Parts: sequence; C-alpha cells; structure tokens
Amino acid sequence: MSATSLHDWLMSERPASRRQAALGRAYGTWCAFARNRLALAGLAIVSLLVLVALFAPWLAPHSPTAGDLGNARLLPPDARHWFGTDDQGRDILSRLVHGARITLYVVTLVAVLAAPIGLVVGTVAGYAGGWLDAVLMRLTDIFLAFPRLILALAFVAALGPGIGNAVIAIAITSWPPYARIARAETLTVRNADYISAVRLVGASPWRIVARHIMPLCVSSVIVRVTLDMAGIILTAAGLGFLGLGAQPPTPEWGAMIAGGRAYVLDQWWVAAAPGAAIFLVSLAFNLLGDGLRDALDPKAQR
Repeated sequence: MSATSLHDWLMSERPASRRQAALGRAYGTWCAFARNRLALAGLAIVSLLVLVALFAPWLAPHSPTAGDLGNARLLPPDARHWFGTDDQGRDILSRLVHGARITLYVVTLVAVLAAPIGLVVGTVAGYAGGWLDAVLMRLTDIFLAFPRLILALAFVAALGPGIGNAVIAIAITSWPPYARIARAETLTVRNADYISAVRLVGASPWRIVARHIMPLCVSSVIVRVTLDMAGIILTAAGLGFLGLGAQPPTPEWGAMIAGGRAYVLDQWWVAAAPGAAIFLVSLAFNLLGDGLRDALDPKAQR
C-alpha cells in the first residue's frame, strides 16, 4: 500500500471497521500534533530524557556517587569532566545522567497515582451530584487551598524524608486539578442521549461511569497531567533542595542544586548544570502538553 492510499484509508470518512476508525483517529491526532513544531521539540527532549534514564549506566562516564576528595574537587568543565565536578569530586555530568532516572521515576509514579484518583473522584462527583458531589468537591477545595509545595512539605514532614515518601506526598497534592477537570467533563455528558439510553437498558451507575464517562475524560486528564509534569519536577526538586526528598549520595537534581549553593559565585557550574536540566525538562513537558491539548481538543478545526 502506497503512502497516499494509506493516508486516504486512514482518513476515510466512512471507515469499514472499528479498527480502521481507531487507527484513523490516532493518525488524525498525530497529524494535528505534528503541525506544532514546538510540541515536536518538547517530545524530542522528553524522549531523550527517557533514553538517558534507560541507558544511564552506559552513558555516564564516571560513577555518580564515588568522588575524589583530592585534586578532583570543584574542577571547572573540561575534556574529562564536561560539566565539571562538585565539592566531593564527583562528575556532575554522570550525576545528571543518573538523576534523569529519579526525575522520570518521580513524574511517572505521581502520574500513575494521582491521575486515576482525580479521574475517579471527578467522574463520581459529577455523575452522582447531590451531597456526594458536595462532599467530594469541598474535599478537593481544601487541597486546592494550599500551595502544592507547602502541602507536600507537610506530608513529607509527617511521613519522613526519602524519595518514596516524596512521591506519595506529591501524588496526594496533585490529584485535585484532575478531579475538577473530570467533574466538568462529566457534567457536560451525564445527561446526553446516549447516557440516557445506556441507563434505560439497565446499566448500573458504576458501569455507566466506568465504561461510558471515564473514557471521555481521559484525554483531558492526560493533557493536564502532561502540563503538570513541570510542576511535579519543580516540587520534587524543591523537596530535594530542602533535604526532604532523595537523600545523599543519590544524584537528585534538586539536592545537587542545594549542594552547589555554597559555591554559586565562584564555582557556578555546580548549581548551574542541574538547574539548567530542570529548566529544560520542565520546558519540554510544557511544550508537549500544549501540543497534546491542541491535538486532543475535540472542538479544534482540523
């Protein structure tokens, strides 16, 4: 099948099967996404982050935890240490490469934990209405009333420092926006004709929410999760900076900035390298989220 005929088959207005219709929707979404150059740049940087995290042991030129307290302390960038060394004589590039694993670990676990919670809370509240909606939304408002970092600090202080507890704390503070979005989407479709038809054939409320409403809210939640990745990275870095996230000698980017703040005027590269990594990855997730929002918007003109 030629490229032209494949394109015509995927974009057919009368698909012959459900498989063709699903592939056509996916292809149309990709075409809309690919028209955004900045979104493609964000996707490339995020893909590079994933590859660096996967192959960190082979990409890192030195050990991320073992250093040399002799002549290797606070060396400026050179041919052997591209980003210089820190106050413990450890290669900063190697620590950045291994730190990509921690960053990806945090954002993935937070997304896996927080997004389903917000999706369930929002769809149940929006479909049920009444007192259950009021209780769930007031609980959501309580979480939204506090800045995410402050609330995460409180939970980490209660749970104890560590990367695992930091992930739990960030996930607990991240679900309310997803619940709000899912509830808004649910309110727009709960009285639709096809929902009424499903209700008339005897489907239970839980089945209606799980099989017919949640799938309609997934795209909006995915976009919001992607846009929130930057905030998740900054919150994790903030906890690491304060010593409540990953513990030494783990190469976490926020903790690396904290270790380099005493040398920021003379040995600027110690804090500048992890700061630049946080900035670049956060920007990439924002660009990717913007592209997904435009591509997955059902109201967009294509």
